[in-house]
Amino acid sequence: MRTHGWGGSTPASDEEAIDRILDAADDAIVERGGDLRVADVARALGISRQTVYNYFPGPNALLEAAATRSGLRFIERLIEHLVGITDPVDAMVESLVYTVEWIPSDKAVQLMLAHEFGKASAGVTSSRAREFGRGILAGMDVNWAALGFDDPAIDDLVEYMLRMLQSFIVDPDEPGRRDVRDLLRRWVAPVVKSEIDARSP
Repeated sequence: MRTHGWGGSTPASDEEAIDRILDAADDAIVERGGDLRVADVARALGISRQTVYNYFPGPNALLEAAATRSGLRFIERLIEHLVGITDPVDAMVESLVYTVEWIPSDKAVQLMLAHEFGKASAGVTSSRAREFGRGILAGMDVNWAALGFDDPAIDDLVEYMLRMLQSFIVDPDEPGRRDVRDLLRRWVAPVVKSEIDARSP
């Protein structure tokens, strides 16, 4: 672990250094979005750019790490929120509502759902976004396997969920215009139920 700088408060471990760098990256993402500069992160922490590069090889790696950390933290909160909900429709609707309400406050995950860091292609179905979606489904108290959902079906459901989320990211609903939960239940429930019926023995 490098000890230069850090505003006079040197991290006790590499893990703490990484957390502090990612905290500074989160702040930079709020200000600049995907136009993150390592220099801004280093300046905020009172360290050199090289110190940041010792942990992250470039801005894309820093962006991806910040987004991944935010996504994992969110999934933990979502899992707690969904505890005990075993009905697949209720779980899907509640997870989408919870995510739609949370996404506007987390710029790092918005970037994750819109970009494939370090690659020319980008989109809501990037590999990182699909991992995020699978994490959400895996955290539900729904026995997807018992409902006939194999891995390809889970992947399709993840893509459907991500494309729903994308619509709310691109065009957020006007606050108070309608109940998002009712809207999603009306349109998500038939899709999930029909897929379950099709897979029933």
